[in-house]
Amino acid sequence: MLMAKGAALKMLHAASFFGFVVTSNVQMHCSSILDLTTSPGEQTYEVKIVSPAEDFARIWIQVLDRHDGSFLVRYRMYATYTDLHIHVLLKNNHVAKSPFILKGPVYHEGCHCPQPSGSVWEAHMHCPQSFPQIDRDLAFYPSVDLDLNAQEIPQRFGQRQSLCHYTVKDNRVYVKTFGEHVGFRIFMDAILLSLTRKVQLSDMEFFVNLGDWPLEKRKPTERIHPIFSWCGSNNTRDIVMPTYDLTESVLETMGRVSLDMLSVQANTGPPWPEKNATAFWRGRDSRQERLELVKLSRAHPDYVDAAFTNFFFFKHDESLFGPLVKHVSFFDFFKYKYQINIDGTVAAYRLPYLLAGDSVVLKQDSGYYEHFYNELRPWEHYIPLRADLGDLLEKIQWARDHDEETKKIARAGQQFARNHLMGNSIFCYYYKLFQEYAKLQVTQPKVREGMELVEQPSDDLFPCSCHRTKAKDEL
Repeated sequence: MLMAKGAALKMLHAASFFGFVVTSNVQMHCSSILDLTTSPGEQTYEVKIVSPAEDFARIWIQVLDRHDGSFLVRYRMYATYTDLHIHVLLKNNHVAKSPFILKGPVYHEGCHCPQPSGSVWEAHMHCPQSFPQIDRDLAFYPSVDLDLNAQEIPQRFGQRQSLCHYTVKDNRVYVKTFGEHVGFRIFMDAILLSLTRKVQLSDMEFFVNLGDWPLEKRKPTERIHPIFSWCGSNNTRDIVMPTYDLTESVLETMGRVSLDMLSVQANTGPPWPEKNATAFWRGRDSRQERLELVKLSRAHPDYVDAAFTNFFFFKHDESLFGPLVKHVSFFDFFKYKYQINIDGTVAAYRLPYLLAGDSVVLKQDSGYYEHFYNELRPWEHYIPLRADLGDLLEKIQWARDHDEETKKIARAGQQFARNHLMGNSIFCYYYKLFQEYAKLQVTQPKVREGMELVEQPSDDLFPCSCHRTKAKDEL
């Protein structure tokens, strides 16, 4: 990560978003000598990335203006390069200590070149020492008997639920699926393959729930099974991972043109004073409270703008709560000061993107949670709402009457997203979770009968030259 502040441009940690071998993205904050808090102009800075060893480097670059005096710069490489030079230019002149040099080999996202030392990789990634949610989840499982789980979990859940049984052995990924609807396996395959390209994982064996609802409902005093899920709840014991949506956003950041945690920061709508002081919501009919929200919007259109874009769960009520409205670009949500976050079938997976924007989140009290919910603080990062939304109008009025305090909460929520929900944090969370879980295993992970190897993608168009492999071969 590079930061320009005052008269000096200093390198903080160059491998922030791409630095586990080096993935596709790097984050760069640039502000003028005046330490601006508003945009100096989208085209103010020019960024070039070159490799002196190459006549032509295939590197795609995008500069994203965050409109607060800082910029995000992400790039995608299509080959392995050595000693990348990052040029940050203002009117064709280098800013501060530009060019910045990433010494040694720099690998593209698809390059299979794992760092053998997990501690070195964590240091490069600036991973925290621990994640409280991981500690809470794993506290229910002082030991994990893999042989017993391999027998009991499919018997208990495999007929009615959709599961994946994974083994990571010698940094290769193997899987067996259970159930009918296993399409979401692609997200789990993708993060495991991406991690094993970047760092050596411990051997481990575990089950992933591919459905929406967490599964382990037994009391801790009973025989409980460790199930990895994308969502947790107050009455289940599942081990929570970052959602498949946020995970895909991180992995496909360079491939999508719309919604990801970087793009949101460059599309946060008009400045705060120019935003519409109405609470906004769009979505589908996946919960009763959403019906009540739309009803409330009709009764109080000066406070709430809420409507359905799709009916599925309550089709018989479409005449009461329709008509459907057209989908709204997520970036257009931020034309409004107040964003309502309300559960769907489980937790609403849009919350990271809402926090990353430039509006304040009004979050419904919920029994469901994502991996980061317990780190959020009501009235600091968001405005809390009762589960039945009975205080929604009151909270909107409070926000209107306390505009500066509301703006402060919006900024704190945005900073939380920048600090805890970006790509490097998600990779760190998965890695920490897997490594801590692996320590609990009391039997050896095995490639079980019926498991198949999940192959790493191969693409001859993107050359990958791993110096670690060469060094090992020469020993």
